[in-house]
Amino acid sequence: MRASAASGRRSTLIALGSTIVFAVVVVLLVTNAPGWPAVKRAFFDGEVFRESLEVIPEAFLLNVKIFLVAEAFILPFALLIAILRGLPGPVFFPLRALAVVYADFFRGVPTILVIYMLGFGAPALGLSWIPIDPLFWGVVALVLVYSAYVSEVYRAGIESVHPSQEAAARSLGLSRAKALRFVILPQAVRRVVPPLLNDFIGLQKDTALVGLLGVVEAFRQSQIEAANTFNYTPYVVTAIIFILLTIPLARLTDWLVARDRRRQLAAAGAR
Repeated sequence: MRASAASGRRSTLIALGSTIVFAVVVVLLVTNAPGWPAVKRAFFDGEVFRESLEVIPEAFLLNVKIFLVAEAFILPFALLIAILRGLPGPVFFPLRALAVVYADFFRGVPTILVIYMLGFGAPALGLSWIPIDPLFWGVVALVLVYSAYVSEVYRAGIESVHPSQEAAARSLGLSRAKALRFVILPQAVRRVVPPLLNDFIGLQKDTALVGLLGVVEAFRQSQIEAANTFNYTPYVVTAIIFILLTIPLARLTDWLVARDRRRQLAAAGAR
C-alpha cells in the first residue's frame, strides 16, 4: 500500500515537473522570437486589456442568455426528433424520413451559413408576421443546428437501452409510449449526459457567431474595441472569458464520464 502511494506521488511529481519544463521552454521560445515585441504590443497591451475588461464582460452576458434560451428549446426539440426517428411500423415512415432528413441537413450545413441565411434571408421576405430582430434569427439558427446534433446523441442513448427493458415493461401492461417515457428515456438520458455537456460547450462557443448579424455580444464588442484601438488585445480578452466558462464545463464532463465508468465497473463486479 505504501509502495503504491509512493509510486503515485512520484508519478505526480514527474508529471508536474515535465509540465513546468515544457511551459518554460514554450515561453522562452515565444518571448525570444524576433517578432515578439510587435506581437506583444498587438495582442497583450496592458492598457487596452484593462479598458476591454470594462465592456466585453457585460456584452458576454448576452452570449450566456443566448446559450440558455437556445438550450431550453434544443433539449425538448432534439428529444422529439430522436423519438420520431425511432417510431416503428410503416405508418410512421414519413415521420422517420422527415427526422432523418432534418438531422442530415442541419448536420451537413455549416452553422455560419444557417445563421446568415436565416438572419438576412428571413427578414428580407418582407412579411409582416416574420420577426426582423437578428438576435431572434440567430437563436433560431443555433436551435435548428444543435437540435440535429443533440437528437443523434439522444438516439444513441435510446438505442443503448437493451430491448429486454421495453419487453419487460410491456409484459407488465405498459403501452409502448409509457414504456418509452418511464423506462427507456430515463435510462437513455442518464447515459448521454456527458456527450450532451460536450454539445453545450460547442453551443456556448458558437453563440459568438450571432455577432455576424450585428448583435453586440462579446465577439462583436471585441471587434468594435479592436477597431477603436487598432489593437487585437480585445480578442484575447474575449478568448479568456470564453475559456473561463468552458473549462469548468469540460472538467464537469470528465468527472461525469469517470463517475459513470466507476458505476459500470461496480455493477459488473456485483454480477
